[in-house]
Amino acid sequence: MKKLEERILKDGILIEDRILKVDSFINYQIDVKLTNEMGREFARIFRECGATKVLTVETSGLPLAYAVARHLGDLPLLFAKKNKPNTNIDEDYCAEVRSFTKETINLIRVPKKYLNAGEKVLIIDDFLASGAASLGLLDLIEQAGASCVGVGVAVEKEFQGGRALLEAKGLRVVSLAHITKMKDGKIEFHYTE
Repeated sequence: MKKLEERILKDGILIEDRILKVDSFINYQIDVKLTNEMGREFARIFRECGATKVLTVETSGLPLAYAVARHLGDLPLLFAKKNKPNTNIDEDYCAEVRSFTKETINLIRVPKKYLNAGEKVLIIDDFLASGAASLGLLDLIEQAGASCVGVGVAVEKEFQGGRALLEAKGLRVVSLAHITKMKDGKIEFHYTE
């Protein structure tokens, strides 16, 4: 998605050629118009996959996942939490996920009553690097007896191997900004069109 790539080049900040900060338009501050356009694009791409639910991890994946769910006909949006709130008295599906940027391991969870056998779940997230978050979400989906119909991410850092792990599991992976290299303060994209 050319508009997202241009925004990354304009406002993205590289840290040590391994971390890309997009805080001014995806993470801390959300560019609502851009997020809506990304949601529309993912809906166009995944329209025929038969998704019955959209799944993401809190918190930075939420705005994009909401936009996708909205453009796919107001599908339910479910998000995995990293901490169990005191108000959660339900049984949960749980999976461990290693955070690349925070260098921590989180136990993500969704209440069992919101993820059911037979559902067709579309994973949406802001980043794909090592694939840990998407694999954790896939684990939750499989625990429920549901199926994953695809993975959509705003920004992919191909050189960190996440796509290969997900595709090895037979998943369709779509990224709107596909970064092949971050070196010497420069970002290179893979162009498919």
